Amino acid sequence: MNSAYRDIINNGLWTNNPAFVQLLGLCPLLAVTNTVVNALGLGIATTITLIASNVVVSLIRDWLRPEIRIPVFVLIIASIVTVIELAMNAYFHELFKILGIFIPLIVTNCAIIARAESFASRNRVLPSFLDGLFMGLGFTAVLLMLGALREGLGFGTLFAQAHLMFGEAGEGLKIILFDDYSGYLLAILPPGAFLGLGFLIAIKNIIDKKQAARVTVVADNNLSPASV
Repeated sequence: MNSAYRDIINNGLWTNNPAFVQLLGLCPLLAVTNTVVNALGLGIATTITLIASNVVVSLIRDWLRPEIRIPVFVLIIASIVTVIELAMNAYFHELFKILGIFIPLIVTNCAIIARAESFASRNRVLPSFLDGLFMGLGFTAVLLMLGALREGLGFGTLFAQAHLMFGEAGEGLKIILFDDYSGYLLAILPPGAFLGLGFLIAIKNIIDKKQAARVTVVADNNLSPASV
């Protein structure tokens, strides 16, 4: 795989993850991640928006005057989100009602306009597509982890109400983690969302430090007199 494409994938999923590293889009991330299904719905909508906006911006980048590029980016993103909002209202109405205002608020997600400005407006279509895809997947992964953590602790289940997204086939996806579980209220309240995200970021930082230490040890061993 081309090293540039590998860097794009690694940046989106880990190194420059919109939620873990850039800490962008936290309002919807913290608001709707009380269940896995809600998190997945918002994650898919955000990913589609990132992909579509990056591709469109990349296609028209040579015709945009610098002084109007930001308003044009916002207009493009708003148009894409409107299409997604109408489609969700038509085909996933119950899920759309649960996610509510956070679908149109995708327009204000700083991660989307940041990728349009910093990447798509300066790169060709394929790299811009990959950047949008993997930034979206990285954001969705954080949504799902936080949703699974909060739903598991708060309700004792996973994939509850999966039928809202998958129809009748989703009825069998529900996993009951604890029988006769009274629930942990803090997990499904806003403070629980902050605590859960902080916990996940802490785990990522620990992994990054261990990887950095391992690389340092390998480099030191390669430079030691015994290896010369």
